[in-house]
Amino acid sequence: MSKLAIHGGRPVIDSPLPAYHTLGPEETRAVLEVMEGGSLSSYLAVAGEFFEGGAGVRQLEAEWAQYFGVAHAVALNSATSALYAAMGAAGVGPGDEVVVSPYTMAASATCAMIYNAVPVFADVDPETFCISPDTIKAVLTPRTKAIVVVDILGHPAEMEGIMALAREHGLVVVEDAAQAYGASLNGRPAGTMGHIGVFSLNYHKTIQCGEGGVAVTDDPELALRLKLIRNHAEVVAEDTHVANLVDLVGFNFRMTELEAAIARQQLRKVAALAAQRQANAARLTQALNGLEGLIPPVVRPGASHGYYLYALRCDQERLGVSRAAFVAALRAEGLPAVEGYVKPIYLSPIYQERIAYGMTGCPFACPLYQGSVSYAKGICPVCERLHYQELFFTNAIHAGLGPGQIDLVAEAIRKVHRLRAELA
Repeated sequence: MSKLAIHGGRPVIDSPLPAYHTLGPEETRAVLEVMEGGSLSSYLAVAGEFFEGGAGVRQLEAEWAQYFGVAHAVALNSATSALYAAMGAAGVGPGDEVVVSPYTMAASATCAMIYNAVPVFADVDPETFCISPDTIKAVLTPRTKAIVVVDILGHPAEMEGIMALAREHGLVVVEDAAQAYGASLNGRPAGTMGHIGVFSLNYHKTIQCGEGGVAVTDDPELALRLKLIRNHAEVVAEDTHVANLVDLVGFNFRMTELEAAIARQQLRKVAALAAQRQANAARLTQALNGLEGLIPPVVRPGASHGYYLYALRCDQERLGVSRAAFVAALRAEGLPAVEGYVKPIYLSPIYQERIAYGMTGCPFACPLYQGSVSYAKGICPVCERLHYQELFFTNAIHAGLGPGQIDLVAEAIRKVHRLRAELA
């Protein structure tokens, strides 16, 4: 393999790597049981037994809470819905600011705007890509109401420091652990360290039921508010005797019995699936350590990484070639690789044009908002540097791959690195 595939040589990976597939006969049987039972959803928007859904949804919530060691779990139809409900449960509203990450799925910031609050972007840590106590502190104002922390790509954020900062300023913390199954910090699972944690069951996560999400909390009042917002709060609040009516305009964020049946089976597999990702990532990192100009994922002391994706950083000067050329050569070798992750959220039109609700600029120009927030290019320089110059990733560490395939992934990267002068 002395010639790069991009220049006509034989690729290291000459057939597509297996796709990630976690469904089996267990899920099929669980779905058939629901179908044969005839009840695909049992929710009613009235106080009583079925306010909280059918038997399958409630069983999933009980099993989820036990697995993650939390007091309450609330199943929803997506992690996006869980984030929206979390903002409502936190009492976020017009005039408030919510500190969010610029380097994540858009809903982790949009959730603030659902309640007419203004997202404020904190820069990310250059090694973990998560917002940090220092970057959060730099953008706090008297208007800050909450923080949405994302355990991006599977590495937990510095939650202990963030929670200390939140206590100091009286803020609610929502931990978005959608990508962080198997991750932990000092023995605590990702998703369980904020006031509310959010997990995803979207089809490309470590476990899935097609779409779906779960919010967790140890606070009974927050749990009740999550359940109310999930299921038409405005018509149920009176009968549940909830005292605080703020943000209790409800939605239909309800999970079906079919999704719950699949999710229950997937939950039983999560430990093994996450462990295989971690083993694959560790094997790949060991093979790549020491390559000049390439930096494998960092795992901070006390943390374990969930490896939703395997992200490397490149120092283009030390590497001697551009990231674009290097990644193109990797793809030619048969390795699925992508430059950057997502464009910094604040550079998208909704923030650049400040148009969300109607044509008057709400929430950014809402009369109740007394602040001033910038979404100019350059406000999060680390994030921008990572996205436009340094970071690239592959999904080729998932639990459907064995050691031999991980070795091929490593060889593809090592080959391009070894012959990179040909790309200059």
